[in-house]
Amino acid sequence: MTASSSKIPGGDHATGLNISARGEGGETHQTAGGETPSLTTAQGVPVSDDQNSLRLGQRGPTLLEDFHFREKIFHFDHERIPERVVHARGFGAHGFFELTDSLSDVTCADVLQRPGERVPAFVRFSTVAGSLGSFDLARDVRGFAVKLYTQEGNWDIVGNNIPVFFIQDAIKFPDLIHSVKPEPDRGFPQAQSAHDNFWDFISLSPESINMATWAMSDRALPRSFRFMEGFGVHSFRFVNAKGASTYVKFHWKPKLGLQSVVWNEAVKINGADPDFHRRDLWSAIQSGNFPEWELGVQLFDDAFADSFDFDILDATKLIPEELVPVRRVGRLVLDRVVDNFFAETEQVAFCTQNIVRGVDFTNDPLLQGRNFSYLDTQLKRLGGPNFTHIPINAPKCPFHHFQQDGHMAMHNPKGRANYEPNSWGGAAGGPREDHTRGFESFPEQNAGVKSRVRSARFSDHYSQARQFYASQTEPEQVHIQQAFTFELSKVETPQIRARVVAHLRNVDEGLAKAVATGLGLETLPEPTIPASPVVEGLSASPALSIVKNGPKSFEGRKIGVLLSDGFDPAVLAALCKAAQAEGADVELVGPRVGYVEASDGQKVPAAQKVNGGPSVLYDAVALVVSAKGADLLSNEATARDFIADAYAHAKFIAYVGDAVPLMERAGVRQQDFDDGIVKIAADADAAAFVKACRALRLWAREKKVHAV
Repeated sequence: MTASSSKIPGGDHATGLNISARGEGGETHQTAGGETPSLTTAQGVPVSDDQNSLRLGQRGPTLLEDFHFREKIFHFDHERIPERVVHARGFGAHGFFELTDSLSDVTCADVLQRPGERVPAFVRFSTVAGSLGSFDLARDVRGFAVKLYTQEGNWDIVGNNIPVFFIQDAIKFPDLIHSVKPEPDRGFPQAQSAHDNFWDFISLSPESINMATWAMSDRALPRSFRFMEGFGVHSFRFVNAKGASTYVKFHWKPKLGLQSVVWNEAVKINGADPDFHRRDLWSAIQSGNFPEWELGVQLFDDAFADSFDFDILDATKLIPEELVPVRRVGRLVLDRVVDNFFAETEQVAFCTQNIVRGVDFTNDPLLQGRNFSYLDTQLKRLGGPNFTHIPINAPKCPFHHFQQDGHMAMHNPKGRANYEPNSWGGAAGGPREDHTRGFESFPEQNAGVKSRVRSARFSDHYSQARQFYASQTEPEQVHIQQAFTFELSKVETPQIRARVVAHLRNVDEGLAKAVATGLGLETLPEPTIPASPVVEGLSASPALSIVKNGPKSFEGRKIGVLLSDGFDPAVLAALCKAAQAEGADVELVGPRVGYVEASDGQKVPAAQKVNGGPSVLYDAVALVVSAKGADLLSNEATARDFIADAYAHAKFIAYVGDAVPLMERAGVRQQDFDDGIVKIAADADAAAFVKACRALRLWAREKKVHAV
């Protein structure tokens, strides 16, 4: 395939609809006939290719002389002050990283040499699309950025909770984010992708279909930061003491397993507690239940990279764990909340270019662009080049350099020498190069023609989306169908809906038909013609399913217990005992805050009033009420919602006999009782209920409560 024929469809290339007509003076004019002006730089230079950055060879590094990319990303990085343009809404915490398995065979990185050693860490979780004031449970990618303060400098692993991304080349990042942000002529919707601009971009960018399928899955609705994975997304390099290179992909695996919420639940959580994820992480750390992840690495060589069906430099692809197993080598523990949200969580500056000796980059064009963009972004957000002087960003190891002055400088070199080489001896001469411990780039050979083109191996946009969808359980597939249908139902332009469905036919025919039916399309559009043949028969990857990678226990989860006056204290005690033995929490919800009176006269404090503690805030619920209390609560709409929502969201429900009339009033009839509804009267019943809760949901119930 020639270089000119291997361009990836996108923008004008994808539609073939935009035709430029040159007018007087060289300018072009928008006309009713569909003619459009030429895209230019801010200096007025016409742009020939807005889809690909300039690189050396089809798979080579991005070139700094690409003035169009430089200007485009430069302007994008400076669009907002002082809030981050993306990842604006975030929450961070301190902790440590401890190595458990030496990687000295593949890397000379000091932090990865000696098992048992710990280094400080700071982690920031975030949503991508919303502003600082948006809500936590948006359907969105989650940022998962880790800063390790190693003895040889700061190492930032700046990733997401999804292992692939929307685009292959960083030159398209401003377009992606512009499309998902509130539409500029109206300023809404906030923190939502369910609108025309986003899906118009996706429908014209086939490379985005894999990530769009992930974003419509339950991965985009995590129950907690503590229950989600993190990924470095890109392929990096490890370099060992002998200078040998090994490719590596980074994974963070949550100790407590994966868990998500369903869409209806997310909507109600956002109404009840828009800070749900923040509160959850804060509460877990403050109570001593420190969140923990294992660091995993996928290691592979050039032979594997060359034989893999997809290009390992393509950030829209992943390497299935069944092909390259994840080696667990360390643990990340968050054990301290910040002292000041602004000083730490808001001022922390992550940069993908922050790597340490023994780690290096690849020529992934998205990664190459990020390396440029992040430093530029921090310059704008934090006021100048000295943002590393802010304590949260400063290394915790000794550091010495000749950088000086600038806005908000907190320290400068002492003495006469502020340059090198210099002839001033000893300490007066300042720091010198370290040829033993100093960072060195891997001497990769690159050659090729300077051009705006992507490798032909980047052109398969559907095969991994097919694999991802096939790897989901039936309930997860239904959720993806419903998510696409919901999002596209908010799109006002019928042609955009049809274009997305046309792409989905290349992912899965059943998925496309379900979405088309939900949208009321009378006929299925013809499938989009793929740039490369779709690979049939890729094996399902169980690692890609949340349900298949759930927890082994109910540890770290929370049971909401609805109480009424006159409740049986023995039943509550049994529930609390069983939950404590499992490592789960119990929160009491009552007709009032302050206290609820038991049948023996003792008063127990309720953390939530029933109209402020809906069941969506809990992983399972229990109804411990008296007959009189049930009768009173049956007249309270929020009490009925507490039960109806728990049932509709397929949660496990424990109940005492006196709660049955209340359940009936909530629409949960006795003939609807299933294996997820457990009657409790003694310790053994409570223990059995908590054990059943390990499954998190009784997914079979969804078919009964969602007819459409």
